[in-house]
Amino acid sequence: MARVNPSSTPVQPAPRRRWAEWFAGCATFLLGAFGTPALYYSTLEPDALRLGLTCLFPLVLGTAFFLRARQTARLALAGVSAAFAVWYGTDPPRNDRDWAGEYALPATVSVEGRTVHLHHIRNFTYTTPSDYTPQYYDAEYALDDLSSVDIVTSYWAGESIAHVFLSFGFKDGRHVAMSIETRRQKTFPYSALAGFFHHYELFYVVADERDLIGVRTDIRKERVYMYRVFLSPAARERLFRSYLTEVDLLSHTPKWYNTLTSNCTTGILTRAQASLRYRLDWRILLSGYTASLAYKLGLLDTHLDFRTLHDRSRIQRPEGATPGPDYSAEIRQTLPDETGIPASR
Repeated sequence: MARVNPSSTPVQPAPRRRWAEWFAGCATFLLGAFGTPALYYSTLEPDALRLGLTCLFPLVLGTAFFLRARQTARLALAGVSAAFAVWYGTDPPRNDRDWAGEYALPATVSVEGRTVHLHHIRNFTYTTPSDYTPQYYDAEYALDDLSSVDIVTSYWAGESIAHVFLSFGFKDGRHVAMSIETRRQKTFPYSALAGFFHHYELFYVVADERDLIGVRTDIRKERVYMYRVFLSPAARERLFRSYLTEVDLLSHTPKWYNTLTSNCTTGILTRAQASLRYRLDWRILLSGYTASLAYKLGLLDTHLDFRTLHDRSRIQRPEGATPGPDYSAEIRQTLPDETGIPASR
C-alpha cells in the first residue's frame, strides 16, 4: 500500500479562517466603496491633495488586502482604515466657506416674549435660474398671529423626487417660507451623489414666498403644489418654534447635510417630532410622495380623495407671470380651502 506523504496533502483552511477572510474582504470592499467617493467629494484643499488621496486610497487598500498574508500589509490595511475613520469622524462642518450667492447670508433669529424677529429673510429677484438680484429684509412676527402652515412640493423630473418645504402664514397675510437645503460652495456644482458624504453643510433657507416659491413656478417652470396642513394652534406654534431654534443653532453651529438622514423631508419630520417609523417611510425616502403620507396621517384636507386634492393643489401661473407684491395671495386663489373648494369660487 502506497504511503501518503502528509506534506503533499492540500491544507484546507479552517471554517473560522474562511469566514474571517470573507469578512475582511467584504469590509475592505465596503470601506473602499465608501471612502473613495467620500474623499473625492470632501472639502479637502487644495484640489491636488483631494484628488491624490482619492486615487491613493483604493490603491493602498487593494494592495494591502491582496498582500495581507504579510505582517506589514496587515498593519498597513489596519492603519489606513483607522486613519480614514478618524478623519471622517472628526471632519468638521464650517460656516466660513466661499458660498454660492443663494446661501451666503443665513437668517438669524431673536425672540422677545411672543414676538419673533427674523433677520436676513431672503427675497431675491430672478431673471433666470442663475441670474438674480440679491435682496434681504428683516421682519417681526407675532406668535399669536401664526394662522397657517402649508407644505410645498416642487417637481422638476418625474413623480418620485420633489423638493419639499413649509411656509408659515400670519393673520395679516404675510408668509415666511423655510426650506431645508444643501449649502453649496461657489466652486462645486450641485451633485445628488455628493449629498451622501461630507460635501454640503445643512442650510435652512428663510425666504419670502416670492423668492422660494416664485423662482420655481415662474422662472424654473417646475410643477409646484401647495397643501394646507391642518394642525392645532399649539402644534403649529411648536413646529414654527422648532424651525426657529434650528435656524438660530445653524447660524453659529454648522452641521453636515446628508441625503439619507438629514435632508429636506427628514428635517421636516425631525422638526415635527415624528416617530422613527414615519422618518423611514418609503414616501419620505421618495420625497415626491411625501404629501400622500401627510394625507394618510390626516394632516391634509380629506374632503377629497388624494388624487383629486393633488391635482387641484397645483399652483397655476399665467404665461409670462413674475412674482409681484401680491404673489402669495395670487397663488392661493385657485387652491382648495379647508372645504376642498378652490378659494376663488
